[in-house]
Amino acid sequence: EKLQGLMKTYGKGLRDIISILDPNPGKSSAAAVSAPKQRRARVVKVYQNPHTGELIETKGGNHRGLKAWKEQYGAATVDSWLRG
Repeated sequence: EKLQGLMKTYGKGLRDIISILDPNPGKSSAAAVSAPKQRRARVVKVYQNPHTGELIETKGGNHRGLKAWKEQYGAATVDSWLRG
């Protein structure tokens, strides 16, 4: 009743009140939370050991064989084995 009285006093309608309370009707808080951003797919890297000719294909640095090579030969040396 009080709201209807204020609406009559100021000559406002229900749509005016809604636009005051929610200035961006399409952007609710649920829409902002709903979809997280997608990560870019990782690129496959191919390393070739020049001593053995062995190939390792990996998308990250957490490959067991790659770690073993880095312990044995050093990270900088193994990084130079990356095939372009």
